[in-house]
Amino acid sequence: METEDNVIGELLQEISGLIHEYPKALERRAAEIHASGKDPDLAHTLVKAADTMRDSGNLYLTWAKHYASVASGNTDASSDEDETEDFDV
Repeated sequence: METEDNVIGELLQEISGLIHEYPKALERRAAEIHASGKDPDLAHTLVKAADTMRDSGNLYLTWAKHYASVASGNTDASSDEDETEDFDV
């Protein structure tokens, strides 16, 4: 039987992967729309959305890692790690 620490860690990895891939999917869709010539404004909006999602994903993951650390019993769960590298920011 898995412990809650393991479940939290696994969920954190899954969330991290999804948050990392989501902006890439938006950019791929924007590229498809741009290549088709259908709606350049929509393509531009999706590129900007991908940038926004990278930034907000970074913030979300920082907090998620903090709370995962707290949940594992680390009372000094502050981190000086720079998470921006995770999202090519």
